[in-house]
Amino acid sequence: MSQLNPQQQAAVRYIDGPLLVLAGAGSGKTSVISNKISYLIETCNIAPRHIAAVTFTNKAAREMKQRVTGLLESKSAKGLTVSTFHNLGLNFIRSERKAFGFKAGFSIFDAEDSRTLIKELTVRDSDLDADHIDRIQHQISHWKNALESPERAFSKAESKGEQAIALIYRRYCEALRAYNAVDFDDLIMLPVTLLQTDGEIRRRWQAKLHYLLVDEYQDTNAAQYELIRLLSGDRNAITVVGDDDQSIYAWRGARPENMAQLKTDFPDLQVIKLEQNYRSTARILDAANSLIANNPHLFEKSLWSDLGFGDPIRLTRCANEEAEAEHVVNEILNMRIEKRCHFRDFAVLYRGNHQARILEMKLQSQGVPYQLSGGTSFFSRTEIKDIMGYLRLMVNPDDDNALLRIINTPRRGIGAATLEKLGAYANRREISLYAAIGEFGMQETLTPQQQEPLEHFKLWFDRVTGNCLSGEPISALREMLDDIDYQGWLYQNTSSDSVAENRMRNIHLLFEQLARTIDDAEQADSLDADGSRAIESAIAKLVVRDLLDRQEEESANDKVQLMTLHASKGLEFPHVFMIGMEEALLPHRSSIEEGNIEEERRLTYVGVTRARQTLNMTLAGKRRQYGETSATIPSRFLDEIPEHHMERYGFGDSTPEQQKQRGKESLDSLKELFA
Repeated sequence: MSQLNPQQQAAVRYIDGPLLVLAGAGSGKTSVISNKISYLIETCNIAPRHIAAVTFTNKAAREMKQRVTGLLESKSAKGLTVSTFHNLGLNFIRSERKAFGFKAGFSIFDAEDSRTLIKELTVRDSDLDADHIDRIQHQISHWKNALESPERAFSKAESKGEQAIALIYRRYCEALRAYNAVDFDDLIMLPVTLLQTDGEIRRRWQAKLHYLLVDEYQDTNAAQYELIRLLSGDRNAITVVGDDDQSIYAWRGARPENMAQLKTDFPDLQVIKLEQNYRSTARILDAANSLIANNPHLFEKSLWSDLGFGDPIRLTRCANEEAEAEHVVNEILNMRIEKRCHFRDFAVLYRGNHQARILEMKLQSQGVPYQLSGGTSFFSRTEIKDIMGYLRLMVNPDDDNALLRIINTPRRGIGAATLEKLGAYANRREISLYAAIGEFGMQETLTPQQQEPLEHFKLWFDRVTGNCLSGEPISALREMLDDIDYQGWLYQNTSSDSVAENRMRNIHLLFEQLARTIDDAEQADSLDADGSRAIESAIAKLVVRDLLDRQEEESANDKVQLMTLHASKGLEFPHVFMIGMEEALLPHRSSIEEGNIEEERRLTYVGVTRARQTLNMTLAGKRRQYGETSATIPSRFLDEIPEHHMERYGFGDSTPEQQKQRGKESLDSLKELFA
């Protein structure tokens, strides 16, 4: 506690009612939450099992739990819940499985599983073009996050198109239920619905939670807010931490107005502001404050720092996007020498992923190592998930999600109606989908035309599984691919032959990894005598290897970090470049057309406050977009940053003295380095 400032200490100690901690960027909010959990356990004697802290990412939850464990002196954190909203919802559904009517081992559909199901339903039940699948999926997700049932969505539909989507939404929910499955949005919506309608379960869960803490509160959507409200109950023992100036996820349902809703639902709400920033120079913070002051605020705050005034913000106008990328790379190389820092100290932030392409080329040509955030991991690729689905079902026939992924990949003439009937039958029998295929009772449920392809699939898959577990697994898998003509399927369902070839290469790479992993296991004598655990062991090890690889990629290797402004939230870097500071890029064209400038300003604010020591902004005088090159207009946000904080280059107004001084700084740094 002695290491916290007075406002942080007040936030930790206040437990007399609901509390909003308005935590500005870099103000130490994680320390406040961690210390408050420790305070509740050590000083207030609340058992860890009665405390829950929720946030949005697994990484944030892990960090928070590690901090709490390190702070606790005399007591254990055993039983403490520190999780994401979705993990909390998943635990709730598992605990109340019978109330929801799920059988054990229900599946969780990821975005691609959901998309496949929607596509099946659209092809069968609607006149809507399959090209609109993404729009339908987004709309269903939006309805679930807003706690809108299919019936309510239909009644509120303003067009025939919306009515058609609402009908697909209803069929989609019915299909999920038949498959004994939930999707990602259900992990919040279903607990909220049950808590709203079942008083006994609501009282039981409210009795479990004596104190609730919520991180990144400004990012909550309607369903998450309602979950918080229902769980806190009449006790009002709740602390939420957030910053309305960093609410940048409206496109996925976040509602910054939830800040205002707090005052309505919790009339005794106390507000404590954390305004001291421990990250950035005073100049950077003053620029950020001036920028965000142009947005309306329910709660006013102003960040300050005692880390010194800092260097001016440099704004450079380049001839075009190629010159812009070249300038950024050269500046990184110069600053690395001048400031004697590492490549990992630099981040380049941009509004859209397409802006990184030319930057990557320039970095590569100069031999500068870089890390591009937001790439697709090997095991997240569609073709790898398909083959892993076959492998998962081989080692675990009860994996309903795996069966649903692969049973029509490639197509086998098994429609959504057949699978729904199969799912409903399996639910009644409390067995897996795979086990239900071919049971005598299924003959009363399915027509012979529906039954035949299912039984044919099971006979074939039993044979493939037997070959893999008892013979040469890799040969058996290659034979399986030939049986289903997966390569032909790829060529039919990808945009070009080269894309299909790349995907087949990925599958061959997966088989090579499997072969090596099996060999390693055999050399370690870790397999059964008949080798039946070979594939199971290999799959488990490959998944773990993928997770470790991703952790290694995310570690602080000496690489320049490239990422979107959205992806940069929660991070900080000594030296930040914000590129593409132009109208129609930042703010984005669609936001200008929709009149949503406030969120774009918050996004710019997030970018500015990532910088600790220096901030460089760039724009291109001309930019090629949509096949045409045209002159650009500087972003309106540049005019909202006080001129005395800026040094401008490339606008025809930099003085010879400024240019001479810049050259002298570079020369002095080189001399000092070689000395």
